[in-house]
Amino acid sequence: MATLSILNGRVIDPAANLDTIANIHIADGKILAIGTAPADFSAAQQIDATNKIVSPGFVDLSVHIQTIDSITKETQAAAANGITTICCPPDSYPIIDSTAVAELLQHRAASSQMAKVLPLAALTQNLEGTQLAEMGVLKQAGCIGVSNVQPIVNTEIFRHALEYAASCELTVFLHPQDPWLGRKGCVHEGAISTRLGLVGIPEAAETIEIARDLLLIELTGVQAHFCHLSTARAVEMIKTAQDKGLPVTADVSLHQLFLSEQAICDYNSQVHVTPPLRSQDDQIGLRQGVLNGSINALCADHKALNADAKLSPFAMTTAGISTLDTLLPLSLRFGEESQTDLITTLGYITHKPAQILGIEAGTLTIGSPADICIFDANRKWTLTAETMHSSGHNSPFIGWELKGKVNYTLINGRVVYENV
Repeated sequence: MATLSILNGRVIDPAANLDTIANIHIADGKILAIGTAPADFSAAQQIDATNKIVSPGFVDLSVHIQTIDSITKETQAAAANGITTICCPPDSYPIIDSTAVAELLQHRAASSQMAKVLPLAALTQNLEGTQLAEMGVLKQAGCIGVSNVQPIVNTEIFRHALEYAASCELTVFLHPQDPWLGRKGCVHEGAISTRLGLVGIPEAAETIEIARDLLLIELTGVQAHFCHLSTARAVEMIKTAQDKGLPVTADVSLHQLFLSEQAICDYNSQVHVTPPLRSQDDQIGLRQGVLNGSINALCADHKALNADAKLSPFAMTTAGISTLDTLLPLSLRFGEESQTDLITTLGYITHKPAQILGIEAGTLTIGSPADICIFDANRKWTLTAETMHSSGHNSPFIGWELKGKVNYTLINGRVVYENV
């Protein structure tokens, strides 16, 4: 039985509201004790975590896997950044709409022995919005939920999809975007898009779709999660629905909390994302949504791209940011800037996303899997292409001085990353 002790660290478990200096003892891949070890326990390995934070491994709700062949590299990158569980949207290649693809994805991930991968199944076959996917079978194949990724135009099909998901007790992960408004756009519709001559995507493209989705959620009773909110108005709508008792949660991509449409003024393709960066007022509204609880989790929304994907004129480049390397430091920066305590800040990337997924993760409770991150919260460093672990270096944060560096990552009690 493999045994390990983490000594003298500041143990923070948001799920248990725990913040204390303590030892953690691990046996057979699970947390055996916090504090004093059992009398018959002997650690085969010890890690000195003095002056370090010991937290649950991070859980990210959206890590796009471009191809199944890239999964090893991206799960290694996730583990190097303290992320022990990633949720994979269905828009990989091939699309996750069959048991064969779902099982292959999980097999490749298990073979890498790095971050755990939980696939989302396509809500409709090939994500085309015409025929429902076999959700029940896909759930049996290990899919944690279902997602549209792309808008489903036919409202009747969408309703039946939500009913089917509800009958299978699957959470639906929704990307709210009207199929017509701003469909050719690449930035937020406003004064800056007009000045730059770029086609805009209006706020209403998000809010109109959310309105439709909320009405159908109320009709069908399905558990739903809204991914990557980008507008303050959307936050208000989600909060109203939550106060009404609808079974809905939401997340926001971290880059939306630090960047606004102002970042595209020099046609910087590194900030071409979907949904687009919005106004500074939207950015403030998103931050308030996190603090008041209407936004339940912070998300990397990682999408690794090769250099060529960002070399064309702005509107022709591929949308997406490589964000695994900035999940922890940007979360910590948000916590500092909003004067949020560390327990609450870490909760946004540990037990809260785990709750949304309905999985046993994001906690240090006795008997839970020993998925743990040990990091130096005060370590300053600069993000460069050379320091990034992901295969994609498409990040607007390159050159930023960040704070917070991972020293160890443990998955099922096994050290998978070490940087001391």
